[in-house]
Amino acid sequence: MSENSYKSKDQKRGGSLFNRIDNLMHIDAAFENGIPVRYMPYVLFIAAMGIFYIGNSHYAERNVRKIDKLERQVEDLRADYTTLKANYMFAGKQSEVAKSVAKLGIKESLRPPEKVIVKSEH
Repeated sequence: MSENSYKSKDQKRGGSLFNRIDNLMHIDAAFENGIPVRYMPYVLFIAAMGIFYIGNSHYAERNVRKIDKLERQVEDLRADYTTLKANYMFAGKQSEVAKSVAKLGIKESLRPPEKVIVKSEH
């Protein structure tokens, strides 16, 4: 049987990307005698900062979603306010008030108002 002679470009140049990184940084030498305890405060600090960063991102996204929801509600309320105000202004016109009270039997006066003058008794 013949032997497979094909080799990929990575195998010809020294392996995968992670093998190259391992060869450059010599990480295995650092862990020969176990985990170096002197680096633990730094690792824990970086881990805590990462957790804080992730939590802060979630908090910010939640606030953005709340703000968007409130902005939509404010826009809906503003539209309702504008509609109600326009209806109120229309219903307050003299001709509309006259139509409304005509159902009650009250008629609009055709005479203009008269000015009442009171003479003082000095």
